[in-house]
Amino acid sequence: MKFLRNLVLLLLAFSVAGCGYNAIQRQDEAVKAAWSEVLNQYQRRSDLVPNLVNTVKGYAQHEEKVFTEVTNARAKVGSVQVTPELANDPAALAKFQAAQGELGNALSRLMVVSENYPNLKADGLFQNLQAQLEGTENRITVARNRYVSSVQDYNSMIRTFPNNLTAKMFGYQVKPNFSVENEKAISTAPTVDFGNSAPAPAASAH
Repeated sequence: MKFLRNLVLLLLAFSVAGCGYNAIQRQDEAVKAAWSEVLNQYQRRSDLVPNLVNTVKGYAQHEEKVFTEVTNARAKVGSVQVTPELANDPAALAKFQAAQGELGNALSRLMVVSENYPNLKADGLFQNLQAQLEGTENRITVARNRYVSSVQDYNSMIRTFPNNLTAKMFGYQVKPNFSVENEKAISTAPTVDFGNSAPAPAASAH
């Protein structure tokens, strides 16, 4: 009986492995890891906002409308409850997308405003924050693209036979992804590179 029991367990293990269970598990973990990196990079951007707004305020006190837009957009991002289930809920993911897209657009307007203030552009703190924002936007793009690719691989895997039978048996479902209608908004990083932000040197006297 012990031999038969072990044989059944062994056959069951081979059966589960052969029908894609382990592969689905690995791909699901890859999606979770990619999603965590997306969240990390968006959080990095959000953390930059207060210092960036305060620095611009020091030189552009009359741009209150833009400051309010950025602050409100950041607050809306913070109001989205980020839970492990968020990435599996199409409506919640769309809300998250929309909030992040709104913050990105508000930051774009803030950076455009800063172009009108030469002294601000020459400020060392602002230049540092500008460089951090540009780097963060690039990392967001990379992280988001990796996540999109991971979800596509996962969804393809659980839709193909015999993996689809295994996925159904163990409750694995297709995951939502960044929607096409919002892709332009979330895939376009705010313009933060104004070339040489330092003031041009004065012409030498002859």
